[in-house]
Amino acid sequence: MRKINLLLPVLTILTVFSFNSIAHDLKGAIDSSDRTLKNTLRDKYRNPYETISFFGIESDMTVVELSPGGGWYTEIFANYLHQPGNLIAAHFDSNSDREYFKRGRANFEKKMQSSSMYNNVSIVDLSSNLASPNSVDAVVTFRNLHNWIGPQMGTIFKNSYKALKPGGIFGIVEHRANPGTSLDAMKKSGYVTESYAIAIAEKHGFLLVDKSEINANPKDTKNYERGVWTLPPSLRLKDKDKEQYLEIGESDRMTLLFKKPN
Repeated sequence: MRKINLLLPVLTILTVFSFNSIAHDLKGAIDSSDRTLKNTLRDKYRNPYETISFFGIESDMTVVELSPGGGWYTEIFANYLHQPGNLIAAHFDSNSDREYFKRGRANFEKKMQSSSMYNNVSIVDLSSNLASPNSVDAVVTFRNLHNWIGPQMGTIFKNSYKALKPGGIFGIVEHRANPGTSLDAMKKSGYVTESYAIAIAEKHGFLLVDKSEINANPKDTKNYERGVWTLPPSLRLKDKDKEQYLEIGESDRMTLLFKKPN
C-alpha cells in the first residue's frame, strides 16, 4: 500500500504533463497537424485566428457550435478548448427523416469517434435546448443563417439566448447580401443582409457589440447562377467558369458579435 501511495505524485505529474502536451493555445490549435489538409487550405478565406479572437473565445470556455456541418471549426475548437472548457456541437437532429440530415449527422459522429482529441466534444440536436439555462459562455455559428430563415431561426436564437450565461457571447459569420435584398432572394441565393441578421438577434434579446470586416471579400459580386454555392468550396457549376470563381474565392461575409445582457 505504501508503494502505491509513493507512486501517486509521479502519476499526477505525468497526467498533468500529458494534458499540457496536447493542450493548444489558439494559434497552436489552428496550426495543429490534427486538422485535415483540405480544411487548412480554407484558412485564407475563413480567417479562424482573427475570427475566434474577435469573438473573444478563451480556451476554458464552454462553447456551443450551431450546425457544425462537416466539422471545419470543430477541428479547431476540439484542439483549443480544454478543461474546464468544452465544446457542444448542435448538429442535425438525430431523429430527422431527411436523408441529407441523417447522413450529415452520422458522418459527424463518425468524425468525433475518430480521434481522442474529440473527447471533450458532446453532440446535441440543433432543435434542442442546446444546454442547461445560463450555462454556456459562447454560442457561435458559421455560414448557416440562410438555412434557417423562417421559424427555425427564431427557435435556434431563442434557445441560444436561454443557454448563454448573462454576458455570454453570440458570434455569427454569414454570407452577406447587399442591402435591400428581399427575403425570397436571400433564401434562393444563400446571402443574408446584415440588417436582417441583426434584427432577428435583437428581437430575441441580444445586444450588438461589434462588427468586423475580417471575412469580407470585395471580389464577390453576389449575382451568380447558383447563388453563393457557385463559389468555392461548393463550385456547383463544376468546370464552367471554374477559374473565374476560384479567383474570386469564398463569399463576402459579415462577422457580427452579440452578447446576452448581464
